[in-house]
Order: sequence, then C-alpha cells, then structure tokens
Amino acid sequence: MKIYITIFLLALFWACGPSKETQELMTRSKSMFGPLPAKMPGSEEDTPEKIALGEKLYYETALSGNNSESCNTCHNLKGKGAGVDNKETSPGAFGKTGDRNAPTVLNAGFHAVLYWDGRAKTLSEQTKDPILNPIGVGMPSEKEVIEKLNSIEGYKEMFAKAFPSSPEINYDSIVSAIVSFERTLITKDRYDDFINGDHNALSKDEQKGLETFMNTGCTTCHNGELFGGKVFMKLGIHHEYENKEDTGKFKLTGNEYDKYVFKVPSLRNVALTAPYYHDGKVKTLEEAVEKMAYLQLGKKLEKPQVDSIVAFLKTLSDKERVQ
Repeated sequence: MKIYITIFLLALFWACGPSKETQELMTRSKSMFGPLPAKMPGSEEDTPEKIALGEKLYYETALSGNNSESCNTCHNLKGKGAGVDNKETSPGAFGKTGDRNAPTVLNAGFHAVLYWDGRAKTLSEQTKDPILNPIGVGMPSEKEVIEKLNSIEGYKEMFAKAFPSSPEINYDSIVSAIVSFERTLITKDRYDDFINGDHNALSKDEQKGLETFMNTGCTTCHNGELFGGKVFMKLGIHHEYENKEDTGKFKLTGNEYDKYVFKVPSLRNVALTAPYYHDGKVKTLEEAVEKMAYLQLGKKLEKPQVDSIVAFLKTLSDKERVQ
C-alpha cells in the first residue's frame, strides 16, 4: 500500500509543475536556442499547388541522367527517413561518389548557407546544383531537363496550376517548386515541447544531458534554434582531425585562413543522421561527441558525460521519425 501511495504522491508532484531547477533550465535553454519557427523564410508565397508539384519532383527519377536517382536518393524522406542516405558519401547516378557527407534536407531552409563550405547562399541556389552536377544526378543541361519533363504526362498541367502567370516549364520553376516542398520539412521534437512549457517532455536524465551540453562548451558553435547551421568553424582547434585530405572552405576561397574550416552542422535530428562529420568517417553519435569535445574544446570527456549529452541530443529528433 505504501508503494502505491508513494507513486501517487510522486506523480502528483510531477503533475503540479516543474521544479525551480527545471524551470530555470527551461528558461536558460530557451533563451540560448529557442524553438524552430513554424514557417521557413520565403514560404509566404508557397501554394498547395507548388508544394504538391515540388513533392512530385523531389521523388522524380527522370531528373537524373539515367532515370535512376531523385533528390530522395541521397536525402531520403520515405518511411522514417531523416533526409539523408546514412552513407559516408553518396553515389551519383553514374557511379561517381561525392567527397562529402550529404546533410539532411530537414529544416534546411533555416540554414544561413548551404553545403559544408557554404557555397550556396539560398535553398534555391543549392537545389539547382545536384541536378546538373555530373557527380550528382547528372543531367546534361537545363534544356534537357525541361524537355524530359515536358514529355511526361501530367507535368504540363501541374506546372500551369502551380505557376499560372508563367505556365511553361522552365528550370527556375522546377527549382522553385522543389524548394516550396522542402520548406514544409520542419520537424517537431521533444526539446521544443520542453522549452515551450511541457516540463514532462524531457526526463531527468535528458535534462541533465542538456545541462551537460551547455556547461561543457558545446554551445560555442552549436547555438540558435538549429543548434548550429549558422557559422563556420575550423575543425581541429585544439587537436588536429586525422583526415587532412579535405581542406574545407579553403578549396573554395584559396584563403589560408579557411583551411579546414567547415559550416557548423545543425544538431536537429542528429541522432538519426549517422555517419558524422564532413567526411562521414565517424560512425556513432557517442564517438562524434567525444571526438568533437577533444578536437574543438580540448576536453577529454568521461563516458558518463558523453552518454549524458547523447541522451539529450536524442530529444532533438523529429517525433514522427524516431525509430
């Protein structure tokens, strides 16, 4: 009987509201990170017709040079797909393999720039590249992309509905439609539930992990609503990263200061997007956390610290995609 009374009292206490410590954690972390916005920048003019067309194009293998791949091949959304292919680097339509790990398309429209080196300034700019990239899906030209879609039943009508003022299929409208669909890919996770007032959304262990994450210094780079995605940072501030082949942003700018500099990735959905780092060489989230603390902060974390941070990072996974 005493056991049942104890359980009841604990449940009653928990239901009454957060403790002072939990409330302070909710307030502190909300000010440091904040929830994801309800809409992405640029979505104001996205219509149901454009979004539907963009979704169809996202899965369209005819956009590849040999009809074998689509956007979804490298950025899988089917089932519980987290917008990645979970490979080190992604093979293109003609067997060539990219030299960097494919980031998730989830929440991509919130990023300040795209790609590991930031060479795309907008989601539209990024979307144009893979279709014509010979290492990507390998279409020879914009003209052939347009001709191909014109030959497929239904596309002319869909483009006319999506773009009534310029109904003819053109490359810009193809990109615009895909981007409209990608701007709907906003995830919802337990962390946002927590900072928005549901103190039960995170367990005590996960709350401790959030504290560990903030107190360890991870927020130096991983801050804002994306927990990253906004700034560039040299990989290997305190200790060199063992793979020196990719010189990062230096390949783009030729500026010595940019050697081994990469865009800081978002940690939203990070538990679902292994393997990690720009080269995809880090297989587990535990290894990624431990190694990042050593490389960037000069800290050797104990296993309980690593496990605590990982427990928190799992709360950033989209609730619809958690396995």
